[in-house]
Amino acid sequence: MFQLGCVSRVCFKNEILSGLTVALALVPEAVAFALIAKVDPLVGLYAAFMVGLLAAIFGGRPGMISGATGAMAVVMVALVAEHGVQYLFAAVVLTGLVQIGAGVLKLGKFIRMVPYPVMLGFVNGLAIVIFLAQLQSFQVTSSSGDKAWLSGDALLVFSGLIILTMAIIHLLPKLTGAFPATLAAIIAVSLLVFGLNLETLTVGDLAKIDGGFPAFNLPSVPFSFDTLMIILPYSLILAAVGLIESLLTLSLIDEVTDTRGNGNRECMGQGIANTVTGFFGGMGGCAMIGQSMINVNSGGRQRLSGIAAALFLLMFILFASPLIERIPMAALVGVMFIVVLATFEWSSLRIMRKIPLTDAFVLILVSAVTVFTDLAVAVVVGVIVSALVFAWENAKHINIKTYDDETGSRVHELNGPLFFGSVNNFLELFTPEEDADDVIIEFQNSRVADHSAIEAIDTLAERYIKAGKKLHLRHLSEDCRKLLKKAGNLVEVNVLEDPRYHVAVDRL
Repeated sequence: MFQLGCVSRVCFKNEILSGLTVALALVPEAVAFALIAKVDPLVGLYAAFMVGLLAAIFGGRPGMISGATGAMAVVMVALVAEHGVQYLFAAVVLTGLVQIGAGVLKLGKFIRMVPYPVMLGFVNGLAIVIFLAQLQSFQVTSSSGDKAWLSGDALLVFSGLIILTMAIIHLLPKLTGAFPATLAAIIAVSLLVFGLNLETLTVGDLAKIDGGFPAFNLPSVPFSFDTLMIILPYSLILAAVGLIESLLTLSLIDEVTDTRGNGNRECMGQGIANTVTGFFGGMGGCAMIGQSMINVNSGGRQRLSGIAAALFLLMFILFASPLIERIPMAALVGVMFIVVLATFEWSSLRIMRKIPLTDAFVLILVSAVTVFTDLAVAVVVGVIVSALVFAWENAKHINIKTYDDETGSRVHELNGPLFFGSVNNFLELFTPEEDADDVIIEFQNSRVADHSAIEAIDTLAERYIKAGKKLHLRHLSEDCRKLLKKAGNLVEVNVLEDPRYHVAVDRL
């Protein structure tokens, strides 16, 4: 059942003020990401409103903020350039349906498979990406359309306002916790700029944000198989990127707040948000780690803060655009710099020499790939490398202990997991031609993990048969015995304490 999560006036106040703070920070981000995707700024703002509102209501992580994101905007560029914005809206609708399907199939649980070094790399890489994204605010566009870096007095004023913003956010909580420090900093710096009539970049220099209420419209595309083939690849990528970023952000907020979100429900919530957004002319989106951290640090821990942020953003679009457009960009850049400092896992630098070299490599690799490509690729690369490292390390741990039992048979007691990575080492442990005439291979201290292991056992059994030796395979699981072909009649089934594990293979 949906609940706002607040039962006291103090909670309502904190959540609403936190939502207002987040809404102010959402405006330049949504506009910037819309420009990246080559669409009208209102398309990004509508996405921030619709996705933010619906994800807050239906998602699985109270306090997490969703909206238009750079990770998804990058994927949209080619689709918009080749087919137009209406195909983007259709792709966003399909993206949402794919994400709903992921929630129905309960795929959110697979985020637990992401190793901790990958999580650290994701967080650090994203902090660097957020930092680099703020640097574009240090540029101005000339009348000819060229970009130039701020210099002279303009740079000094802009930098000074950023430092002032960061100082207020850092120092105000030490004096009082009655008002969100981030919101106080934005208001104070804005009043200072207005009062002293300082010349500096404002939100209005990015784009005009005034507009009407988003209207329902079916995407103006042919409803045909050809259209599906155009948008399907983009939708699958957008769905994957959105879910990975959302679920990793959910895990991060879980850690920060010491609470537990619902990954499967978050998949459903993101899917509902994107499906509806596509019908209202939005570019889609997912969880935003920067704004989520602003919300949490400002005291927003419930669904109300996310709902308030979305509604405030809508009010900005409808009624308060002239005022919001006058907010200094320096104040918002200062807020995001604080987010960078809070997001980056500085402890990872201290532990770098204490953790295994492979974990340190994965951490740095994921950070670098996040910065130079995108989040989804970085996480997939990190998981694959971690899995290969794990397989390599475990492949080296297989060995045998050999002895003769009371009946005179030669017993090879196998230790360690038998899987695709260790099968070569397993086969090299045995020399059938030089072995005893009666041989027992004992699997009690081993685990047969996959079909590659089954094939290796069959191969070894065939070698002993060709050498004219008697071979007994003991303590194999029931499904191992069923899958064995050449060695099937050599397996002893009348033994005590047969293992009850199952081989992780698909049987046709």
